[in-house]
Amino acid sequence: MYIKILAQTGVDEIIGDGATTARSIAEAWDEQWLNLLQNNSSENLYGSLTNLGVFFAVGTLLFFMMQWLKDLIYSEYSRPISSLIWPFIVVLLLTNTGNGSVLSSLTLGVRNYINSINQQVVRIGDADQYYQQALSMSVAEEVVASFLRPCQSLSGEQRVQCFTKATEKTDTLWQEYRDLYGDRPWIVRLEEQVNQITLNPNNVSEFAFNSLLGSTIQPSIKSFLISLQSAFQNLIEVTMLLVAALGPLAVGGSLLPVAGKPIFAWVTGFIAMGIAKISFNIIAILTSSAIVNGTSSNPNTNVDLMWFMIFLGVLAPILSLLIAASGGFAVFNAISNTSSWVSEKV
Repeated sequence: MYIKILAQTGVDEIIGDGATTARSIAEAWDEQWLNLLQNNSSENLYGSLTNLGVFFAVGTLLFFMMQWLKDLIYSEYSRPISSLIWPFIVVLLLTNTGNGSVLSSLTLGVRNYINSINQQVVRIGDADQYYQQALSMSVAEEVVASFLRPCQSLSGEQRVQCFTKATEKTDTLWQEYRDLYGDRPWIVRLEEQVNQITLNPNNVSEFAFNSLLGSTIQPSIKSFLISLQSAFQNLIEVTMLLVAALGPLAVGGSLLPVAGKPIFAWVTGFIAMGIAKISFNIIAILTSSAIVNGTSSNPNTNVDLMWFMIFLGVLAPILSLLIAASGGFAVFNAISNTSSWVSEKV
């Protein structure tokens, strides 16, 4: 992503690669979801897993019938009658209607609903722009440094020509930033810092250079942290897809006469991944909004946003997973308790 900054193929590519949004990642996985869940033939992965789920259902039906007959003998018919609902649910979910099973359609519908909620969160106010702007602020100095750093080792006329070319690139960069975000204080501040160097190319102190350019390893660190953000968001997508693919096995094993049905764990895992996805975006939006509307609005403050990159690349994913684990545990308890209550009432 931002490793392209070092290669410097053009300002438009830098701005275009400014942020990997939740929307673009979700859209990139849409085709994979459709191929997996809608093409439910026996030659398809999900079709094969559905057949395996049916095999599990037939096998576990024997254990179900043994427990059902035992309850029928020792109970007053209420529990055996209420438990008969499970075979009907399993048959209904695993039935192939031609365009996929009922389970695949429901799974795809739940995923689309989670995505719609996620997009509503991202679209609140200027949330998406705040995220992109905060990322642009975080790497703006590295972008400028990639223009100016080659001039640092030159002298005389070569340095003047190098700064002239760098000025043309930075002028284009400022215009791109202003077109996207307006005349923000952080843009003005960075432009003034660059002008102090480029307007006096032969009288630039080493300190002035280093104060703006910073460490040569910092761009690589920030590029790595941005890649971690993208990797986490894609990991959530592929995990949700994996959980969705295992749905038929969870449904097929739900006829086992145990209290904790596999389908409950499967639903919980799927919802927990959705919670993690939404939580990460909420955290990113709140943090980005605090930066854009807070410290960056002061033109006299030069903000080091390395903490922002570390937070979104490392800490935010961990926090999102902790929230998802807590939410998933609550969902599992709610489903289990509801199922027990329904069984008692039916």
